[in-house]
Amino acid sequence: MGISRKKLLVAVLLQTALSGSNLYADVYRQNIDEGWKFRQARLDNWYDATVPGVVHTDLIDNGIIDDPFFRLNERAVQWVDKEDWIYETSINGEDKVLDSSNQYLVFKGLDTYADVYLNDSLLLKADNMFREWKVDIKGVLKKGDNKLKVYFHSPIKIDMPKWEKLPYQLESGNDQSENGGLLDRKVGIFARKAGYHYGWDWGPRLVTSGIWRSVYLEAWNDLRIENVQLIQNKVNSGSAKLSSVVEIISDDNVSGAVVTVKADGKLVSKETVNLVKGLNKVSLDYTIKNPKLWWTNGLGDPYLYDFTTTVTMNDGTQDSVNDRIGIRSLRVVTEKDEAGTTLYFELNGKPVFMKGANYIPSDNFLPRVTDEKYERTILDAKNVNMNMLRIWGGGIYENDIFYDLCDEHGILVWQDFMFACSLYPGDDEFIESVRQEAIYNVRRLRNHPCIALWCGNNENQDAWFGWGWKRRYEAMGNGYAEKLWNDLYNLYFKVLPEIVEEYGGGTGYRGSSPMSFPGMKSDGVNGDSHYWGVWHANDPISQYNTERSRFFSEYGFQSFPEYESVKIYAPEKRDHDIYSEVMMSHQRGGSFANGRIEEYMLKNFKKPKDFEHFLYVGMILQGDAIKTAMEAHRRDMPYCMGSLFWQHNDCWPVASWSSRDYYGRWKAQHYFAKNAYDMILVSPVVMNDKLTVHLVSDYFKTVSGNFSLKVMDMRGNVVYEKSMPLKTPVNGSELIFESEMSNVLGDKSKNDVIIYTEFETDGKAYTNIAYAAEQKDLNYEKANIIWSAKKADGGFDVTLKSDVFARGVFMSLSGIDNFFEDNYFDLLPGKEVKVHVSSDLSLAVFNEQLKVISLVDSYM
Repeated sequence: MGISRKKLLVAVLLQTALSGSNLYADVYRQNIDEGWKFRQARLDNWYDATVPGVVHTDLIDNGIIDDPFFRLNERAVQWVDKEDWIYETSINGEDKVLDSSNQYLVFKGLDTYADVYLNDSLLLKADNMFREWKVDIKGVLKKGDNKLKVYFHSPIKIDMPKWEKLPYQLESGNDQSENGGLLDRKVGIFARKAGYHYGWDWGPRLVTSGIWRSVYLEAWNDLRIENVQLIQNKVNSGSAKLSSVVEIISDDNVSGAVVTVKADGKLVSKETVNLVKGLNKVSLDYTIKNPKLWWTNGLGDPYLYDFTTTVTMNDGTQDSVNDRIGIRSLRVVTEKDEAGTTLYFELNGKPVFMKGANYIPSDNFLPRVTDEKYERTILDAKNVNMNMLRIWGGGIYENDIFYDLCDEHGILVWQDFMFACSLYPGDDEFIESVRQEAIYNVRRLRNHPCIALWCGNNENQDAWFGWGWKRRYEAMGNGYAEKLWNDLYNLYFKVLPEIVEEYGGGTGYRGSSPMSFPGMKSDGVNGDSHYWGVWHANDPISQYNTERSRFFSEYGFQSFPEYESVKIYAPEKRDHDIYSEVMMSHQRGGSFANGRIEEYMLKNFKKPKDFEHFLYVGMILQGDAIKTAMEAHRRDMPYCMGSLFWQHNDCWPVASWSSRDYYGRWKAQHYFAKNAYDMILVSPVVMNDKLTVHLVSDYFKTVSGNFSLKVMDMRGNVVYEKSMPLKTPVNGSELIFESEMSNVLGDKSKNDVIIYTEFETDGKAYTNIAYAAEQKDLNYEKANIIWSAKKADGGFDVTLKSDVFARGVFMSLSGIDNFFEDNYFDLLPGKEVKVHVSSDLSLAVFNEQLKVISLVDSYM
């Protein structure tokens, strides 16, 4: 964890008449976020700037460019990344800084090629977006006004010569160089910068520059705590054997310094040490009896201890650091079994099935992602029963608050290093930059209980062995293939794992995702898989039911955002066609992807009658597909022990594989995930005219309840029924019912029935519905849905009831300033359902605006 310093912003420098020593010499920090201005380097016009920020948002704020997310505006801003930019502000050199023996300027993030000047003295030449830059300014900072200037070089101009120098192109298929006016010159892989800024198959090409994280002055005397690492040596419910490794920087040799560690205010370790001038590492070993363990969402309390590490000298506090840390044991288990090699996560001695999604950055303009948006993003994972997010390797190592929130809410993080779907340079300068980036981020994040795994890259190994890259470079000759494989192997199987081993405190590492073993493509039998047969290969959705892997770390299916979201970025009626210029621009999979949505839809659903209903049916299509996959993976426990769909979120408004659109609106898929990822799942499925039902549980003990199955027609008439008491399996899956469909249909056709299942325990019903035919072949009747609304806390409670079975009931209001607790749900005949809606509308306006439709309404 990056050290969380809950300190005074002003140093308290107290001198005593008796000793003349500092009783309390804390670190003084002065944020530099005021008075910034910027200009295009070759022009003279200055404009106000926001720091943290990026050039694009400053240009938007000053009315120089329009919102690139609106309609086709992205095309008009491709000039921005070809220019150099200058940012300036003035710093007041205060006595309390100038009188300190240590004075530093700290940039938490510079994007990307930046020269930093203080009073025209060149302090720093930065070249990596992913790391902190810290520079000694003692003797450069002066009393009064000081000019701080940051000169950002165009990443295109810096990296183009690197591309031109190579005798071959490095694979980087998602770099939208053509959209940027660069033809085939894919230069993004040369910069240690977020790969998705150059475009991806769900994102625009918006190559940013700027001071994207905070910048501040830091000053201190005598000594300071540089870092605290908590190593969890051996943890169980009876005791936690821990070590705190405290890094202390001292101005001088010091005798008799006292280092203490407290957990929740209770002293757990104290040691008197002698310090030498410079960096000191002090290790304190201790045991906490009967610790409160940290658990993932659904399994228990993600308890966080408040650890306080303090250094005192001459009975006065010199520095103190607070960390919130969860105590847990966590192993990545890869062991041989009768089928191959496992991949699962063992938390506090228990195998845990991972339920979650892949996460990409929440905006192309990263400083726009507020703390509130981070909180909403993590809560949206927690509230649909996820316990893991995978931070994908083409984005960023996330802000501290992301990991803090995952700690608090019991969400594990699979953390990729920032490499994805590309080949990268292997020269010494590039590797050294990566080394420093990796050391910084592993050290920053290592104390977080949420960090479950470091992974070298996304799909680079599979691309080499399975996508034809190896063959293409072999065909070029000149030893290119051998060189590139050696570069790949060196980075992902030597450099990065060595850093995780040295600095990671025991966190597991895998060289690539997906991966079985180094030197081969993934196989599903060993390690994790990215399954794209459904979607990319046009496999039927039912293929999810039979595709197997030890761990699915990617799979997905596309949809558009809902209509109210589309109207924000494509408001004109002429835009409202999936093949319109605007809708195609907001679909980075191209005509293939929009055509694929339509193709799958017409295979599975009746043709929607207009654009708005096409978007709605697309939601149901996506939701059904991914629900099929999630349930199949869980039914296959313990062979399969993880299901992370692609993807949790979007970075701009777009048609994509996300379950939540850019504005945070839940798609049907996200609503469906809530039941599919619940702690108990009852999962009926019809394959080859055979009905099976599995009962799945993530609990570590049996749960007693009652199972019931009803096959009913569209008016609710039951044609087959079975009920029995059952106990759930322990942390596993069990087949509880099977039958030929002919035995449960009575005199009905499979097109005329639904299969309703329920497991009820302690007053909670876990329900699910299966279908024996494709949605387009089911004989749904026009539903008369009666609803009423009444005021409730923060909005309204809506009660709905239908005379016949209503598939995919969708409620909507104008705009997106609202949230539906449930949506796209199925409504049984005669059964009331109550849904809470968050809204600021009056009851009269709410009643006027609320629209309720079901699937039949999309084509009738």
